[in-house]
Amino acid sequence: MKYNPLGRTGISVSEICLGTMTWGSQNSEQDAHDQLDYAFSQGVNFVDTAELYPTTPLSPETYGDTERFIGTWIKARGNRGKVVLATKVAGPGRPYIRGGAPLSRASILEAIDASLQRLQTDYVDLYQLHWPNRGHYHFRNAWSYDPSKQDREKVAAELLEALETVGDLVKAGKVRALGLSNETAWGTMQMLRHAEEKGLPRVASIQNEYNLLYRAYDLDLAELSHHEEVGLLAYSPLAAGLLTGKYLDGARPEGSRVTKNGDLGGRYQPHQEPAVRAYVELARENGIDPAQMALAFCLTRPFMASVIIGATSMEQLKTDVAAKDLTLSADVVNGIRRIHRLYPAPM
Repeated sequence: MKYNPLGRTGISVSEICLGTMTWGSQNSEQDAHDQLDYAFSQGVNFVDTAELYPTTPLSPETYGDTERFIGTWIKARGNRGKVVLATKVAGPGRPYIRGGAPLSRASILEAIDASLQRLQTDYVDLYQLHWPNRGHYHFRNAWSYDPSKQDREKVAAELLEALETVGDLVKAGKVRALGLSNETAWGTMQMLRHAEEKGLPRVASIQNEYNLLYRAYDLDLAELSHHEEVGLLAYSPLAAGLLTGKYLDGARPEGSRVTKNGDLGGRYQPHQEPAVRAYVELARENGIDPAQMALAFCLTRPFMASVIIGATSMEQLKTDVAAKDLTLSADVVNGIRRIHRLYPAPM
């Protein structure tokens, strides 16, 4: 396992991060503990969760269960100091989470205390703003995204309030570092500017979607990562399972995410099928597991701090973690480039 710096924090994170969003819906508490034990035995030291989880499907009845499962594992193993623990405060829009209210000082302070209680810890290493108040182009929102409608003064005030609040949490010892999620280059740069001008916590990472089918990060955000030393935590590196090939030709394997979340968050639609088929065929022609090829590609990206994997079975987890040992040949890399030019934005 390789380890990468988390921004300028001095924290080192494994290049593979264990994602958790199925724990509490598709996975039991014992499954979660087994996955954590295996991942840590393979050198993973980084776990990502959120107060919102699990998400397969989202439910007010299961809200917070994923953090609770991690908390019982940490308590049972007594290993808090060996875990780099990341969680997120939910943005606006979920009625069962603080009435769907937008991020504010009050909501962040309430959320962190509840997360710490569920996680059975005094602090989190990375606290992430799950999505911004102002709207964004993530979650398949690119087709309706229109920042021209944003209130400049309101947006500026909300960004600063969130950053100042996290600054207070850092001073209180409840948070070590700040991360963003589902953010834009502009939003990240505003936070970085405020941090430098006002002595507030510097953004350490951005958790955005990144995979062979969705490579928006290759553009402006990649440049930001390089110059500002803000790494990507890539979520959905297998495009919610599409890149394994298991959904080709309309297949819907029993117990898979597509049976719980009908369109895989908008990813499961006809436009992705030719691209997925091409990537799966490239992997198989070269004797590689398609999932491992997709993950190994993400691991090669120069802006990558860690790739977040998620699994509903131990077999999937072992396959995904083993991607760390795969080196892609020149033929495979060139094949990926060729397919990307043919299908630059299939989702």
